[in-house]
Amino acid sequence: MAYPVTPEQSRRMAADLFNQVWTLMEQSDRSREDDERMVHAAHASRYLWGEVGVPLNRARGDWQLSRVYCLLGRCEPALHHAQCCLDECLSNALGGFDLAYAHESKARALALAGDTAAAAASRRDAEQAAADISDADDRALLVADLATLPA
Repeated sequence: MAYPVTPEQSRRMAADLFNQVWTLMEQSDRSREDDERMVHAAHASRYLWGEVGVPLNRARGDWQLSRVYCLLGRCEPALHHAQCCLDECLSNALGGFDLAYAHESKARALALAGDTAAAAASRRDAEQAAADISDADDRALLVADLATLPA
């Protein structure tokens, strides 16, 4: 039996799930069950954004999936979602903050995969895209995240 939900309910669920994942990502003492919940919630959020969101929502959902998989040390899905994020940004002219973070996610996933040269190139792309981030706090957030990448 199907339980229909409105687009607004789907948007609310997508946002709530995204925020739940963010909370789990920041939790230092995640259990195995927390890690599984984080993966499932990130996928559910991204699925819902695919149904009712705009390119920005889809790009951010794929960014979050890439970060989740990086946190869990799973380079293949991290690379896949980083590329999806970057493709969404490029095909929909999403620049600044979102493009910079698309490159950041790709750099992080490539570093996890051991491809240091490609990771360094993606990091440089992120730094270049940061020049188009108008909000100083957003730019500082990106710079701080880039500083956590392996050298």
